[in-house]
Amino acid sequence: MLVVNQMDRTNVGFVQDDLKADIGIGSAAYGLGAGLFFIGYALLEVPSNMLMERFGARVWLTRIMISWGAVTVLMCFMTGATSFYVLRFLLGIAEAGFFPGVMYYLTTWLPDSARGRASAIFLGGSATAYIVTGPISGALLEMHGLGGFAGWRWMFALEGAISISVGLVAAFFLVSRIRDARWLSGEEKAALSAAVERDREARSREPQVSRLRLVIHPQVALLTGVFFAMALTGYAITFWLPSLVDDIGGLSPFQVGLLTAIPWICAVIAMYTMSRYTDRVPDRRPYLAIVLVLSAIGTFLATLGSPWFGLAAVTLAAVGSKCAANLFWPLAQSTLDLKVTAAGLAVVNSLGNLGGFVSPTLFGYLEETTGSTNGGLYALSAASLLATAGVYFIRRAGSGRGGAEAAAPAPVRTASG
Repeated sequence: MLVVNQMDRTNVGFVQDDLKADIGIGSAAYGLGAGLFFIGYALLEVPSNMLMERFGARVWLTRIMISWGAVTVLMCFMTGATSFYVLRFLLGIAEAGFFPGVMYYLTTWLPDSARGRASAIFLGGSATAYIVTGPISGALLEMHGLGGFAGWRWMFALEGAISISVGLVAAFFLVSRIRDARWLSGEEKAALSAAVERDREARSREPQVSRLRLVIHPQVALLTGVFFAMALTGYAITFWLPSLVDDIGGLSPFQVGLLTAIPWICAVIAMYTMSRYTDRVPDRRPYLAIVLVLSAIGTFLATLGSPWFGLAAVTLAAVGSKCAANLFWPLAQSTLDLKVTAAGLAVVNSLGNLGGFVSPTLFGYLEETTGSTNGGLYALSAASLLATAGVYFIRRAGSGRGGAEAAAPAPVRTASG
């Protein structure tokens, strides 16, 4: 599910030049449109996550998938900047709630000791999506002219149809609660439920926090700031990597797609390797700081040397960015108070993901006005270093609660006032 989610969210990066040539969308307009996704995403994230608690994972996640697939199909009918802006905004609304919904879903199925590796498997789908999106999108772009349609129109239509199909299939396989899992024996259900319940009880005495105070809750605000800085780098790489690879010159769309897979292949290997170790350590924060520094180094080095050297530097940044995401979410789950976990994760993800609006918008503006993205890359390097500093204060926010050793929550609700 996450593979097709990331494919439909980021496939626009492979058609930047085509959109400019066919319907007049320049670099600044492209950056703004790519970023508008995150405005719609942020507006509906928290309500969507709360509705999932009410309707259950199977119904709500299926609804989200079919909705974003339908909007992706509609993108094949774009005629200019206005329709591009509107559809990217609607795509953000359609996808809102998916990621934090799945992360919260994991907290209701797995104890903290198992969630790090489970998160790595799930988040690996994100990097895996980038691996397969390049070749798939490149191959679909080679369909240019078939039936009188441009290759980018075929790409949006077919990739959106894939999402709708996966959503329909998921409706038959997702199970909202442990007790409804047919593949588990009664003893296994009881043992798993007991493990999750023990973790819930370990945090059940936290004071309830109202929705009105949720955004300024110190743990939520701190995690949001760190994730915002992380998102700046992650989405800049996502939306501009195909363009950076294309600067090498002499490559077909399919070859560009293949080369864009290299950073994400390295990222997946690094994520799984690191998760096998960090699941056994009591504190993930030092490792999060290390990979954020790697991300900062990579984005800085990308401003130097040839396009091939830039690809190597971006690979380092991608490894740091994806490993940071893999470490961040289990840390966020364990740091937040029980009474704000469900809505708190949604706030962190939605507001933090506004970095996904700032990053492509800034890059597009800089590229169009200066002819270079170096200034943006320097800013990303600084953002990763700021996120590294923020990790220290997460330790302080979580001290007294066991930090990364705190447990996963059961379904919760926040107060209305």
